[in-house]
Amino acid sequence: MLTNSPLIRKLSNLGLIELDKLNLNSQNTKQSICELICQESNLTASDLALRAAQLFQVPHLDLANFDMRLLPDEKVLNEKLIKKHNVLPIAIKGKTLYLASADPTNFDAFEDYEFNTGMQTEVVVVNYEQLNLAIESLFDKTDGLELSDAQMAELEGVESEQETSNKKSLSTDVNSKEDDAPIIVYINKILMDAIKKGASDLHFEPYEHTYRIRFRVDGVLHEIATPPVGLESRISARIKVMSHMDLAEKRKPQDGRIKLKISKKKSIDFRVSTLPTLWGEKIVMRILDSSSAMLGIDVLGYDPKQKDLYMNALAQPQGMILVTGPTGSGKTVSLYTGLNILNKPERNISTAEDPVEINLAGINQVQINPRADMTFANALRAFLRQDPDVVMVGEIRDLETAEIAIKAAQTGHLVLSTLHTNSAPETLTRLMNMGVPSYNIASSVSLIIAQRLARRLCNHCKVPEDVPTEELLKLGFTQDDLPELTLFKAVGCEHCTEGYKGRVGIYEVMPITPSIAQIIMRGGNSLEIAEVATNEGVNNLRRSGLIKAATGMTSIIEINRVTSYQH
Repeated sequence: MLTNSPLIRKLSNLGLIELDKLNLNSQNTKQSICELICQESNLTASDLALRAAQLFQVPHLDLANFDMRLLPDEKVLNEKLIKKHNVLPIAIKGKTLYLASADPTNFDAFEDYEFNTGMQTEVVVVNYEQLNLAIESLFDKTDGLELSDAQMAELEGVESEQETSNKKSLSTDVNSKEDDAPIIVYINKILMDAIKKGASDLHFEPYEHTYRIRFRVDGVLHEIATPPVGLESRISARIKVMSHMDLAEKRKPQDGRIKLKISKKKSIDFRVSTLPTLWGEKIVMRILDSSSAMLGIDVLGYDPKQKDLYMNALAQPQGMILVTGPTGSGKTVSLYTGLNILNKPERNISTAEDPVEINLAGINQVQINPRADMTFANALRAFLRQDPDVVMVGEIRDLETAEIAIKAAQTGHLVLSTLHTNSAPETLTRLMNMGVPSYNIASSVSLIIAQRLARRLCNHCKVPEDVPTEELLKLGFTQDDLPELTLFKAVGCEHCTEGYKGRVGIYEVMPITPSIAQIIMRGGNSLEIAEVATNEGVNNLRRSGLIKAATGMTSIIEINRVTSYQH
């Protein structure tokens, strides 16, 4: 029984987890205690590690900043013991062995180590995700990166069919096995570093005299490396081989995909795009981590009222839910979270996506391919002949797609989709401008979610910020907010990037109420809709961001970056 775990008992006493629910879900899974706790609570792996260290008064270590070369010798690094208990020896001082564990109450493991080594043990609490990655990389011959058979063949110098057929055109890019080996190692290291840093995108950018590699971490690009510009052709060739692209084609943009298995249980997909520029091919890789689609609505950042509105809309048998925002604002995660909630055996769910970013079991996903005449509109038509309950359209780009989606929402189907607009009210006027009749919009759209992603302040180093009352009012706070208002600012430490770690969603969740439907019917503009929505208690993006700043979750500078002033 999980109730035997002191860690679980303490977390239960604090009201952070429900024992009955945890015990029920543990019966049909092989997940570790820490994985189950994070799955059934609002705690992230990092939060759990910090909380466990505080509860049991033991040291905490960020394994992401730990140099694995400092590990003890092989006599202590017993692979069988480490994998059995998921505990890693990290240091020896005198006759004391220091063990990194995600669970400070794993006493069986500590006793086993004391028996096998003859040393006393001390525990250091770590993030279980980082611990799993460290153990896998320690005993994985490919430095934690398990490649497909085709990619392994390339590592060993065996040419693939693609390389053989293009060998002549590759003569200036790829010379020999010996020359390429460092490039292979270098690219693998870049990919692993990106995963460890939690990057969402990688940019490989050639210029006349320089070559730059940047990672987008928490929504902001950071320069990571500047390899010699002469390596541009070899770097692009290596990535194109891994992505199954045409190596000889350098004049046109190409799209590809890499699937890397980083452990026995987890693989990461990369969506790869090339673009010919003046000085070579720019390559952008988007990391598609399927675990982000399984986060659950409670950790996305919706406030209780917004969450209830979204859940109520998902519970309806028909209607249209629209999610809007710029590229990289988290629309895909919001949609996939909703689809996961709806994904039950009794429902037939189909999606049309361009591209399909994350594979979801139990959902029929269709890749849009305009060359084969598989457009959003044609996919939607096909869905409606396949007895659907829920339909997801990746993006409404034109009138034809909008009209079919709206007809589906009016005829007993739940439709989810996205548009590119700046706010929820502007989404309605965008549909009108496309040519969709106002009466169709009013009768089919049930909820609109506008969103942005703001960086979270690091809990280790954030400090209170003194802002004059006059400035606070200019920023958008009201007199009612001021008495108990404490704002924080970013500082920066070893645990974060420039004072921030992770991101949180900022949302404007607007239901289509009778009052808003009337404005739509008479062709009203977005300003009128926004005014009525505010009067009905809908927080716009700016107000939602200010609330996040007031709770210490993020900073005013970050809110100013991702939302506009709305005085």
